[in-house]
Amino acid sequence: MPVPRRYTTEAIVLSRFDLGEADRVLTLITPGGGKLKAIAKGVRRTTSRLGGSLEPFAELTVSLARGRTFEVVTQVSVGHAWLNLRDSLESAATAWYLAELADRSLEERHAAEPLYALLRRAYELLDAGMAPGRVARWYEVHLLDELGMRPEVDRCVECDRMLEAEERFRWVPPLGGVICQRCPGPPHERTGLTLEGLKLLKAYQRLDIEALAELRLAATVEREVETALRDFVGQALERQARSLAFLDEVRHTPVAR
Repeated sequence: MPVPRRYTTEAIVLSRFDLGEADRVLTLITPGGGKLKAIAKGVRRTTSRLGGSLEPFAELTVSLARGRTFEVVTQVSVGHAWLNLRDSLESAATAWYLAELADRSLEERHAAEPLYALLRRAYELLDAGMAPGRVARWYEVHLLDELGMRPEVDRCVECDRMLEAEERFRWVPPLGGVICQRCPGPPHERTGLTLEGLKLLKAYQRLDIEALAELRLAATVEREVETALRDFVGQALERQARSLAFLDEVRHTPVAR
């Protein structure tokens, strides 16, 4: 049966760049088609029918025509726009970070329904006002699950012994998780991990998002786990996300009063 030249799908914009005088190339994530590149011709002209709809932080319904290099956007409508997310600079910067992780996790034209649903849910949480750091950690942990790279936080990754609360722990992303105090691990790629940090890592793996939102945590523990998961994700994807620099800048910029 021939593949139809035109089709319609839900999509979220992961990234975009301008091409020529009026066109724009988009990287989209779709449930069935996975990641794909699409060109919106003439979208930057004020008379374009597509211009106001092909925005990030929205779930779109996009009609596409198959092309040689890019799919061609022929029609678009906004299914759901996460408008509240855009009102917070930290939430918006976090959303770009999550989109970049999705982009780098996917090969083009491979079905991506679980990752699509994960990103969509993360945007819903940011839009509802959940702390961006909590959403990011929840997303990172579940993204690693989808990639088959879940960190080991119950047993030592070297000797397979159950970790005990009384001992010291070290976080070693190249080995896949935590090592116990009895095992040396690689000399230059290990970081101390507190018991509170280990417990929070377990919580992100085991608790639902509503329970995570209610946790009362010391800022030092949240920063420790943030660093640990960023390092792990960077190891899994072979480099740190470029959007982290902007996210960190936003988080440390004083709010104007």
